[in-house]
Amino acid sequence: MIDDTQKKPAGESDSPVEGKKEKTGKAKPRKSKKAHTQIPQGKAYIQATYNNTIVSLTDMNGNVLAWSSAGVVGFKGPKKATPYAASVIVRDVVEKVKDFGLKEVSVFITGVGQGREGALRALNANGVGVLSMKDITPIPHNGCRPPRPRRV
Repeated sequence: MIDDTQKKPAGESDSPVEGKKEKTGKAKPRKSKKAHTQIPQGKAYIQATYNNTIVSLTDMNGNVLAWSSAGVVGFKGPKKATPYAASVIVRDVVEKVKDFGLKEVSVFITGVGQGREGALRALNANGVGVLSMKDITPIPHNGCRPPRPRRV
């Protein structure tokens, strides 16, 4: 039996569970957010397919700063390819790059979906200036060999 006057060895504790450390109650200090370099100009890539719309914002070298798609924002099924979904996507991605100070973008559009126009209009509406716009949808020039005619 240990008296109150006697000291316990260094390894023993009063907790009923052995090997568990008691919490000190102090929270770890959180790291502050990393300061982003200011990027006034960039590129916006809009991929508008029949099923989805994806928007990526990059710096002038092509390094992606932020991206978003209809599925990320919460749309499902056929609603993902709508112009409204495209405007919500652009609002989300512009919010993500707010720390970078992006003011003007050159827009590159790929695809034939409904989100093309909606995304472009939403870029202007959310305070990002459009410097230039280019359609980079791949077009086949005599393309692949067509399938042979069916014999019935």
